[in-house]
Amino acid sequence: MEINLLGFIPALLPVACSPGASFTLAMNSALAGGRRGLIRTLAGTALGIYTHALLIGLGLTAILVSSPSVFGMLKVAGTVYLLWLGTQLILSGWKAQRIDFTRENATVTLKEAWLANVLNPKAVIFYLTVVSQFAGSSGEVSHYLVLASVHIAVMSLWLIALSNVLIFSARKADPVVLKKYVNIGGGLLLVVFSLGNLFH
Repeated sequence: MEINLLGFIPALLPVACSPGASFTLAMNSALAGGRRGLIRTLAGTALGIYTHALLIGLGLTAILVSSPSVFGMLKVAGTVYLLWLGTQLILSGWKAQRIDFTRENATVTLKEAWLANVLNPKAVIFYLTVVSQFAGSSGEVSHYLVLASVHIAVMSLWLIALSNVLIFSARKADPVVLKKYVNIGGGLLLVVFSLGNLFH
């Protein structure tokens, strides 16, 4: 295999560890649904990453990006969806109640996490421009799936570590205040990210 993992990991770290839609959704799910909520969100995000890997490996992403009208529709759909998710988080923050970690609270679903990743134009461009440089000259689907697996592993380790701190903090601090800050702050971040996607 011609995969350049040593080069890929340094290129991946700033993307996987920076605050974005996946980070925001994972933190909200960890706070609202504990580890089950977090795992559900991580699984949906992982499916989204694998979807991007398959699409680029099959050459469909290049076709999508080469059509300005189709890519424009993706950007609008992604923006609307992230705006909706951001609004939902802000509203749940305003209505925050005491968190009970012994029962399931409303969290981001597997489908919502998958859609948030698949409809994110930045993720499409990242796989087309960055990931493709490390997949080897043949660009086989299996190479992209290996790189996607590394992406998922790095992202999951980072988000699990952060969410454990968040869940631990929620048990020590006032959980209602913490939920308000995380949901409202996370919702505002999603709104900013979605508008940034639309105008870039």
